Amino acid sequence: MSVKKIPMRMCTGCREMKPKKELIRIVKTPEGEIKLDTVGKLNGRGAYICKCKECLIKAQKTGALSRAFETAVSNEVYAELYKALEENE
Repeated sequence: MSVKKIPMRMCTGCREMKPKKELIRIVKTPEGEIKLDTVGKLNGRGAYICKCKECLIKAQKTGALSRAFETAVSNEVYAELYKALEENE
């Protein structure tokens, strides 16, 4: 009997490894758009963040998402993320 492996990802805010299902995925599409990936299936470079405001604040302060995507992340994207976090609570 084989044990199903749980995919782990690192939160860009707290830098902790957590199960993929517990994190929110943010994607930079091939067109260069940065958006929230609610289904986890969008094409492009993905970065993950915990479902807590502290991690998002930390990631914004340190510029972790900008580094992950190698481009500037606009305030609109952060506003969208904050809104998504509030809806999850």
